Amino acid sequence: MNKYMLMAAMAGSVIVAGAASATELWDPHLRGVNEGLAAGALPPQGFYFINDSYFLSYESTNDKGKKTGLKVDAYVDVPILLWSPGVKVLGADYALGIAQPFDNVSASASTIKSGNAHWGTFNTVLIPGALSWSLPNDFHLATSLAYYVNDASSSPAHPPSNGGLGSGNGYWTIEPTVGLSWLHDGWNLSADVHYDYNGKDSSTNYQSGDEVAIDYTATKTFGKWTVGIGAYTENQLQEDTKNGVKQSGTMVQNFGAGPIVGYAFEGINLQATYNHEIMTHNDVGGDFVNIRAVVPF
Repeated sequence: MNKYMLMAAMAGSVIVAGAASATELWDPHLRGVNEGLAAGALPPQGFYFINDSYFLSYESTNDKGKKTGLKVDAYVDVPILLWSPGVKVLGADYALGIAQPFDNVSASASTIKSGNAHWGTFNTVLIPGALSWSLPNDFHLATSLAYYVNDASSSPAHPPSNGGLGSGNGYWTIEPTVGLSWLHDGWNLSADVHYDYNGKDSSTNYQSGDEVAIDYTATKTFGKWTVGIGAYTENQLQEDTKNGVKQSGTMVQNFGAGPIVGYAFEGINLQATYNHEIMTHNDVGGDFVNIRAVVPF
């Protein structure tokens, strides 16, 4: 079983997707998409528009890390609306948000017909609440809960008409997140931990195992410029099941890293991240570029 992912999020905790296999498709968290963010903090009071433009070129690997011949190229766009109302809950700053990711995906392999690139929408992501606490010594701790609605325009059980990969999942996902940041004198040292519990696809009786995905950030801001490095890890905690039977060879592992650079314009913050695959097992992996814009209303 090979996978690749897509997920989206909020300024400091983000939403997105990714994956590829004949039976089960997208992992809920788009690897590395939160790199560069202050994972433990929320923005000041106000409305925000965040957009992640994510370009990837991946190849599939088996559980030994050997390439299988499947290649995936995609553009993923994740528009997000975030509202920070300026209220406190349990002593923490509170925010909520919504995202509607969409993607253009093409795949090539000996068993996949050519000309299968297509546009589609991923599962809508609802974030009813995110909380952020300011701690002593410039530490910040945040937690949030995201719900992925089963409303993708296509999925493994209902693929697009041209025979390509589905644009999303045919099931719901619940994703709690915890982020920790140290923000001091322009430094941002952050880790963003996502736990994904996936529901069962009622059309295929297939269920993905739980996964833990972590995005890491180490950046320094000098005036309007920000530079640093980011990294990601993804580990599946249990095998997938079909009709309640465990599927061998479905445990995903990923690790990658790369540079981050950002620039603050008047009212707009831009940040670009590049990551290269260092290790991938039972998944697709390769290079990606993510360009993020944060615009306050």
